[in-house]
Amino acid sequence: MTARFKKNRGMRGHVSAGHGRIGKHRKHPSGCGNAGGQHHHRIFMDKYHPGWFGKVGMRNFHLIKHGKVCPTINVERVWSLVSQETREKFAKDKSKAPVIDVTKAGYFKVLGKGKLPEQPVIVKARYFTKEAETKIKEAGGVCVLCA
Repeated sequence: MTARFKKNRGMRGHVSAGHGRIGKHRKHPSGCGNAGGQHHHRIFMDKYHPGWFGKVGMRNFHLIKHGKVCPTINVERVWSLVSQETREKFAKDKSKAPVIDVTKAGYFKVLGKGKLPEQPVIVKARYFTKEAETKIKEAGGVCVLCA
């Protein structure tokens, strides 16, 4: 905002600039920022910010952020990780089966949603659900666990 629009332009010539003679406009009369939350501003903190002070829960000293990450893929999408040509090639020759490593595509766990084509496939993953395992085996495939 430019100086000519500020309130103080209109206050020129008035001694206290609208802040009063008795109370006076001092810098930070009740402290800066969140000062006094447990003291002179306690009623305000309790009323509008309950639970601001204190702790909750347990501490996890050696927190590993990526420890619980487990990207999943459904059985119905496993074939989408290989090309259409590969699929057609192995559809003709059923004696061999393609190896689909889902960990290379960034997935760790294979879930059992959807249908698999009646075509054997070797699926490598860290984890399989029971349903996924049965569907892969019914299609004539194999589940390989890899760390």
